[in-house]
Amino acid sequence: MSKPSRFAPKDINGILPPLLTPFDKQENIIESVLRQEVRYMLDQGVHGLVPGGSAGEGNALAVDEIRQIVGVVCEEAAGKVPVIAGIIANSTREAIDKARAVADLGVSALQITPVHYIYKNDDDAMMRHFGAIREVVDLPIIIYNVIPWNYLSVDLLLKTMRRIPGIFGVKQSASDMKSLTDLIAQCDPEHRIYAAIDALLYPTLALGAHGSISQILSAVPGPCVEMWNLVQQGEHERALELHYRLLKVWNAIAGDNRLAVTKHALSLQGVPVGNPRAPLTPASESQKQRVREELGQLLGNDTLAKAA
Repeated sequence: MSKPSRFAPKDINGILPPLLTPFDKQENIIESVLRQEVRYMLDQGVHGLVPGGSAGEGNALAVDEIRQIVGVVCEEAAGKVPVIAGIIANSTREAIDKARAVADLGVSALQITPVHYIYKNDDDAMMRHFGAIREVVDLPIIIYNVIPWNYLSVDLLLKTMRRIPGIFGVKQSASDMKSLTDLIAQCDPEHRIYAAIDALLYPTLALGAHGSISQILSAVPGPCVEMWNLVQQGEHERALELHYRLLKVWNAIAGDNRLAVTKHALSLQGVPVGNPRAPLTPASESQKQRVREELGQLLGNDTLAKAA
């Protein structure tokens, strides 16, 4: 039985950072740091929280760990902002198991990927997948369109939102501005389209995305909230200037082990989330130095010094 949230899908807008999962050296979840991370994000003014997504290593989390993480986040958020639980699963059955595990915790929505191991599914199979999850767990769903070999077309995404009640949004990834723009232009008024293109936060918001759920938000939530506010106020010249400053930080993060570098960036701000689970590679010393330099330019060296 789903626990009701006070937030409706229409309330899920703005800067929605994927939460990084804190691990100790034995790769166990550190609940105290997760609570600290939630408080930090709320202090930065974010509009929602997304535990269990790609940046949260949701692909590497067991069902009981997903429940643990989402439960802690919901408890610490205490209804201040919506919590969207990430579900990364490789079968409909597994997705349902993970969705059921968080359904009674007070989440406002689920963010669910297509299945991702090797195979591409046809459109009917994908609609059955999301429809089956929605039928079992009465929670709103955002489709996380991120799997390169199971990439869902704009037509399929629009059809799925229109035909299956409760599937209200798409998180559009893969640096695909064309599909993002088409979704924004063609979606129904009650639908929500979220940008997940880290290097292009300003352009995606300026095009009318209803918000963003992407890793750059996890690394520097405060400036991303500032970006959202500037775009909403029509301050596009200032937003563009901030965009290029944010881009320098993202260029310092981007790479095959960008999650590790993102975790280091947040740790430099006083939230010690540790390294990713193996086999992901920790940030190198040169990566750490570069991201520190760019964060210092963006946030101020005093901020990093205090965090250290």
